Amino acid sequence: MLTGLSILVTNVTHFVGLPTARELARQGARVVCHDRAFADPEARAAFQRDHRDLHISGTIDPDALIAEIEDAAPLDVLVNNDFFPALRAAIDTATADDLRRTLEDLVVAPFRFAGAAAKAMKQRRKGKILFVTSAAPLRGLPNYSMYATGRGAANALALSLAQELAAFNIQVNAIAPNYVESPSYFPPDLIANPEAMKRFTEKVPLKRLGKPEEVAATVAFFASPQSSFITGHVLPIAGGWA
Repeated sequence: MLTGLSILVTNVTHFVGLPTARELARQGARVVCHDRAFADPEARAAFQRDHRDLHISGTIDPDALIAEIEDAAPLDVLVNNDFFPALRAAIDTATADDLRRTLEDLVVAPFRFAGAAAKAMKQRRKGKILFVTSAAPLRGLPNYSMYATGRGAANALALSLAQELAAFNIQVNAIAPNYVESPSYFPPDLIANPEAMKRFTEKVPLKRLGKPEEVAATVAFFASPQSSFITGHVLPIAGGWA
């Protein structure tokens, strides 16, 4: 479905970045991977050795990276795969500095990437911007107000940009996972703990964690031409939790 498309996936080593990049490449896209770790040439080379079907960039700045991509091929799809730890803290112990750091990675960073991508896409009057966020703000999570606030702001950003960019034939949507088996939020030692997993899966109507590949397949659909009449949606992937 994606043959010939040029797609950027941010923060590829986190959350559902790598499964998403692999699925997009499997469906024929030219996938460029961003990650702050790639500023280190050794880290970049190590990742490239293991993922030769993906294109790796050491450029971190959004404007510079998208200009670099555009030199090779027009950017068709931006996948903002943003990550920040879900810091657990009651409101009377949470700090403003932690909130600022959360917002920087979950709101400011994708805001900058979306702006850089929109600048290029508006000239062609065509493109897609996808935010991989969370279903957490759709219901709220006690003691995770900072995380839910950051993800909720990104969902609101997607909805607003969908309205703003529709006139330029740019579709903007948010894919909002929760309770998905990703090392960023469910590390292997937690997955291996039956009691902990029982506590989590009991909250999910489908009684299991989602697979990152399920999120990746959804991203691939939203990146494809088949979704071109869909914009302004926040789609929870949470097994019925949201």
